[in-house]
Amino acid sequence: MRTPWRATVLGSQVAELMRRPGRFAATGLSLLIAAFVVFGTVMTQQILTATAVEKFRGTPEAVSIVVTPGDEGADLGESRLREIRETPGVVEAAGRIEDGTALDGSAVERYLDLSADPGSGALAEVRLLEGTYPSGPGRLAVNTRAAEEYDLAPGTPLTLLQPDGEATRRVTVEVSGIVRSTATDDAEPTGYAPGPRLRTLLGASSYSRIDIRTDTTPSASSTPSAPVSAELTERIRQAVPGAEVRSGDEVRDEEAREAVAAAKDNLDLVTVFLAVAVGAAVLVATSTFRIVFTRRVRQLALLRAIGATPRRLAAALVVEGAVVGLLAGATGVSAAWGCGQLVPPVAGRFGHDLSTASQVPLTAAALTVLGTGLLAVLSVLAPSLSASRVSPLQALRTAASEESTVSGTGRTVLGLVCAAGAAFLAWQQYGGLPQPGDTEYDRFTALTAVVLSGGLAFLALIALGPHAVRPVLSAVAVPLRRSGAAGRLAVAGVGGAPRRAASVAVVVALGACLVGSTLTCLASLDAYERYRQAVAAPADFRLYPRDSETLDRSLAADLASRPGLADVTAFRTAEVVDGGYGATISDLDLGTVRSGVSLTTRTGSLDDLGPARVVVDADRAHRLGVRAGDRVTLTFEGRPVELTVAATLTGAGPWGGQFFVPAADLTRMGADTAPTTVTANAAEDGAQGRTSAQRAITGALTGPERGDGRVLAEDSAGQAGASEDLRTTATTVIMLLGLTVLVAVAGVATTASLTVVERRHEFGLLRALGLGGTAVHRMVTVECALYGVLGGILGLALGLPYSWLVVRVTQVNAPFSVPAGELAAVFTVLVLVTAAAGMVPALRASRTSPTVAVARSE
Repeated sequence: MRTPWRATVLGSQVAELMRRPGRFAATGLSLLIAAFVVFGTVMTQQILTATAVEKFRGTPEAVSIVVTPGDEGADLGESRLREIRETPGVVEAAGRIEDGTALDGSAVERYLDLSADPGSGALAEVRLLEGTYPSGPGRLAVNTRAAEEYDLAPGTPLTLLQPDGEATRRVTVEVSGIVRSTATDDAEPTGYAPGPRLRTLLGASSYSRIDIRTDTTPSASSTPSAPVSAELTERIRQAVPGAEVRSGDEVRDEEAREAVAAAKDNLDLVTVFLAVAVGAAVLVATSTFRIVFTRRVRQLALLRAIGATPRRLAAALVVEGAVVGLLAGATGVSAAWGCGQLVPPVAGRFGHDLSTASQVPLTAAALTVLGTGLLAVLSVLAPSLSASRVSPLQALRTAASEESTVSGTGRTVLGLVCAAGAAFLAWQQYGGLPQPGDTEYDRFTALTAVVLSGGLAFLALIALGPHAVRPVLSAVAVPLRRSGAAGRLAVAGVGGAPRRAASVAVVVALGACLVGSTLTCLASLDAYERYRQAVAAPADFRLYPRDSETLDRSLAADLASRPGLADVTAFRTAEVVDGGYGATISDLDLGTVRSGVSLTTRTGSLDDLGPARVVVDADRAHRLGVRAGDRVTLTFEGRPVELTVAATLTGAGPWGGQFFVPAADLTRMGADTAPTTVTANAAEDGAQGRTSAQRAITGALTGPERGDGRVLAEDSAGQAGASEDLRTTATTVIMLLGLTVLVAVAGVATTASLTVVERRHEFGLLRALGLGGTAVHRMVTVECALYGVLGGILGLALGLPYSWLVVRVTQVNAPFSVPAGELAAVFTVLVLVTAAAGMVPALRASRTSPTVAVARSE
């Protein structure tokens, strides 16, 4: 007789899954989220790639052939351009020149890129906004960036400084109009003119490139061009021997690939953190499967009693997990695909023009579904092996404790081994931290070792978590025990199942550790970046003499009287010798660096700077082996000068200075009283403020005493660098790490839901003893909040030491900055979201009838 499928071990598990579909939702939720975010990233890449390709503008669409000099450096002069235009099949050809020039009229250096463009027609890369496009000699159009930064308008004269041998040729032109480039990457101040005019202006003998439109090319507003014939391409090669001839489509594809590559760098960063989110999903799924199998221990024991072997039972449970994973993966992929289709139209309603993905990534979808199934198998493996070893005698019991099914000895030993390995690697990297000026330190290898150490530390936390729950819980639960019955019962509920609490809290800890350590590292690096900018560019403008050793004594007062400038500071620098090495000593007031940025010290304090005392930069302090309170001897013009170190900086000194003393001490040493450097800031922010400041400096530097370039003015705007990029990276990373927190919250909600089902008898008994529904609701909610408290404490306790180590390895001069307010906010949010995750299960628990206490437990 044929055995019914439900009578087999696997059939019984499938039947159980079909009878209780809610268990699929519980075990598959975290895997569904993982599948959703993974395939969502694939869809995001498709959308960004399609948008970049469609929206990127470089070579005009009407260009069908592009000619460049090639490796042989072919001549692309006016005669070659004429031959190309006369070639049968060529409708239009335009020569391109990419060059640049310095501008006269300001004591502060200004630069203008120059580009040849016809200005109209299908091959034009610019569109006129105001005025007229240059049509004669001595005229130039500028883009909106140049007009804004250099305060230009139609009719404004502009003097270009062209090198002419060892001399400089001044060429005065008139701005004829303002244009906007259609090129996506047009970001610098640029001037435009037709090719022949710009070639004459620059004295160039040839073009850097020639764009060609053929008779196979429709208008720019029409459909894409037809393929260029090989015969026409060959004729152009014969017209320009040695030149490289490529199709316009090939050039545009190359430009688009470069644009896509820029977006791909960000997606590579996303992939790293997706791996972390997937790992968190595996932890949550493992915990959930263990709880579900513990709940079904009586059913599994009955299967053992009627002859099921542990091997067959484990295999059935693994197959069940794989089915759950595949279903969750398919659901997550479908949801991500649907969201991907909705994103472009929704973004369009908010003014963001995104392109729809050009094709459905079926291969990626299939791999995501199969990968989710594999993750489910990995997640279910350990719980299934534990559950399959259940004794047949368990069938005689009404309930089983999850804590009793697994021996903790091996787990503890594994945790101690991982902790020892993590400590060894961390101590090794701590002992090998670089010193200031160390250029041979391998940061990549050191960071790899730190990451490996952190991974081992987290594995130790997973293994030793059950042992850590009760000590941490006893420390944080004191106020809860005094808050009433609901608080005491919540503490007892979490502490009574430490393994379950650890399984959930560890995932929350992963999110807290990553978010907290990322915030700390970024805060430290941001502080260092602000310090670096304060050192490299303490002011917007720096003025110094070209040949003489000092500046006019009245220059600082003259600049300070001009309305476009603020914070004018004059100081002196001189050369000294320390230990046989030359160095710079300065009387710059270290409190006058950029507003809102304070120089930090490694030892001592800047407030201690006074007579016969000196502040030393980090490299010199390390080389001399001195710290605050030590004595140093400097040699100034052959005379020794003994000073006491008031402080040592964490990095270089402003404007490259190594030693800083009070002005009276520098005068006493014999330095000239006239300043050697004057700095100033723009009185107003923005391009207009900077333009006004440049005019003020130019006015101050004209005249017999300071004119003719005897005083140089340097605009330090370009030295302020990566703060905006760092903030953008920080925002991206925190948003990506939010995926891990989302998975952790799903784990809390799942655990709370399963706990409510498992403890219905307990809740009914509490109700029968007089505990109200509101108190039960509060008890379950507080339990879920405690998961957030435990995870937050464990995560931050693990993350902060590694943050310090990462900062020291990455940049030894960076000050370690702990964003206490942000970390407190992260901790609070974790507690609130884990509490909110338990609201629905708590509502179900509060509705448990007291009669359940006398009913037979399942």
